[in-house]
Amino acid sequence: MEMLALQILLLCHVVVGTVGNILLFVHNFSPILTDSRLKPIQVILINLAVANAFMLLLFAYSYDLTDIVPRKPPTDLKCKLAYFFHMVARGTIMCSTCILSTYQFVTLVPGTWARVMFREISPKVVSYCCCICWLFSVLNNAYIPMNVSGPQKSHNDSDSKGNSICSISGVSVDMNILRFSHDIIFLSIMAWTSVSMVIHLHRHHQRMNHIHKANQNNRGHAETRAAHTILMLVVTFVSLYILNCITILFHISFVESRLWLRYATKLLALSFPTISPFLLIFRDRKGHCSLHIIVVWEST
Repeated sequence: MEMLALQILLLCHVVVGTVGNILLFVHNFSPILTDSRLKPIQVILINLAVANAFMLLLFAYSYDLTDIVPRKPPTDLKCKLAYFFHMVARGTIMCSTCILSTYQFVTLVPGTWARVMFREISPKVVSYCCCICWLFSVLNNAYIPMNVSGPQKSHNDSDSKGNSICSISGVSVDMNILRFSHDIIFLSIMAWTSVSMVIHLHRHHQRMNHIHKANQNNRGHAETRAAHTILMLVVTFVSLYILNCITILFHISFVESRLWLRYATKLLALSFPTISPFLLIFRDRKGHCSLHIIVVWEST
């Protein structure tokens, strides 16, 4: 019953998260239908929504919901492709969140040079950065098909679950260190930009206390709300990443791996793709997924 409950919860994550990311994608992509130019922040959010939905839908067609939808054990090819594309989507989500955090920080940089520069070139630059995220994730995980194989045959006939789990072997310590170092770089950039935004917003709030003009107050509110949204997104990502790493360590440490722990790890891995679109949508009271960042530019 515990396994069935966890699988139902995972299925709810997939359904709800996919719907949320479709809404996020459609809302940010809709300006193209009216021959309008996409804003840089919309390009980033579209890329994030695609990566989130890709990861969720990939899980829906994987072998982890066999109690709900009985399936044959995965083949060797299916294991290789499923794990490879899962890691590509994971890497792209991390990279896109890093770009989003960095972009929000740059828009808050004092002075006019950054705003002028990003008004002119950022749509194209951001698009290139999003493409690089996918390319980087593909190249970074190119070794996976060589180290993943189909389920190993078990002598225990009662272990039907164990016979449906893909096998990962032959991954060197150097490769694990390299992967972890990539994660640390992205997380460090997110942490640095987030702390810098907090410091800047604190100083900005102190300056705004001495200004009583309405247009300045509106601009400050837009900056604060947009930055708070990205900060919440980054904190959510980092927290879930740390929790996921902890569950993976426990999962590896157990000699007899517990299935519920494996499902808990999957649940944490799918939590950010499920939560992030709704956080981005509902934090904007008017429903504009651009998060009012454009106000910072148009008011100068």
